[in-house]
Amino acid sequence: MTLDTLTTPEQPLDDQIMTLIAAAGGSPHADLIKEIVLTALKLASDRAGRGDLKLLNSALKELRYAFKVFAPYRHLRKVSIFGSSRTQPDQPEYGQAHRFAEAISRKGFMVITGAGDGIMAAGHGGAGREKSFGVNIRLPFEQRANAFIQDDPKLVTFKYFFTRKLVFMKESHAIVLFPGGFGTHDEGFEAMTLIQTGKANLLPLVFVDAPGGAYWAEWRTYVERHLLGKGMISEQDMALFRVTDSVEEAVREVMGFYRVYHSARYVRDHLSIRLVRRPSDTVLARVETGFGDIVAAGGSWRLSEPLPEEANEPELAALPRLVGRFNRRDFGRLRQLVDVLNADPAPAPAPVAAVPVPDMPFLYAPVADSTRERD
Repeated sequence: MTLDTLTTPEQPLDDQIMTLIAAAGGSPHADLIKEIVLTALKLASDRAGRGDLKLLNSALKELRYAFKVFAPYRHLRKVSIFGSSRTQPDQPEYGQAHRFAEAISRKGFMVITGAGDGIMAAGHGGAGREKSFGVNIRLPFEQRANAFIQDDPKLVTFKYFFTRKLVFMKESHAIVLFPGGFGTHDEGFEAMTLIQTGKANLLPLVFVDAPGGAYWAEWRTYVERHLLGKGMISEQDMALFRVTDSVEEAVREVMGFYRVYHSARYVRDHLSIRLVRRPSDTVLARVETGFGDIVAAGGSWRLSEPLPEEANEPELAALPRLVGRFNRRDFGRLRQLVDVLNADPAPAPAPVAAVPVPDMPFLYAPVADSTRERD
């Protein structure tokens, strides 16, 4: 079968693309696939250079493949572990990462690391091959995958750091960082920036020191003194992360984040916070009186059934909602609200694994799509 047998010159371009999509097996999201194809075709009229085309082609191919690898595991929560590839097995940081991965995997989480040595190998070793993903990077000196994930079908190798980091953020429900170099700091600051600006889902972000260590404790002091102290971030931004030297506390932080909070979704100008169970009246009153500053003027937080637009997620229909017109700016305060919900002293709900995990988009706070306004 050739293109000539599927399309005719008389067909509008949009129709020809839809015909090709149908011939490839069809999709309930054919409209978006059509947009991708149209964008690619515009590169011809743009006279795009070969270097630009190679970059776009490689990025799209490796993202498509990564999405395919992760797709069968969308129902499971995952934690990304970052840290130095130079950490040796006899160093305390290695033991911390191994113990954390082992403990969190017992709670039902899968582990994602950069697939190299050091902290990455410790994470995979603790979680075990079956519960591990490797997100490797191709470097001039060739970062080989560690023995725990080598040749595993859940190992993905990227050419570009930006596509690799996008996958880390898109697939993670928690991020835990152990001491590391430039790359670890890059990943930690990028995660905080994306969460702070609403470009990534709200999630637990934990910096773990060696027992009695001061690596991240001194980093936090720097952040407080120079970033917060000089007004470059706000006090509420400090709520977006935790620093500890205890594996047990790190596990509690990750698990505690999902104790009552389940997920969130924007519906028009409202934020729908899905909960594992109904909060107590005391907690609801605290939210109403303490977090009115982050909803639009005259608005409030209210308990709700699923909003009509959420009908496309029937597996979450039983979850109560806390709904409000969140200002989409104060994400540190939103994290504090989630902490209040999770601290509800009422009996603990069902384990995380008992509640379906939604296929949440990477972009948390949607903005108007202006791509149609451009040629």
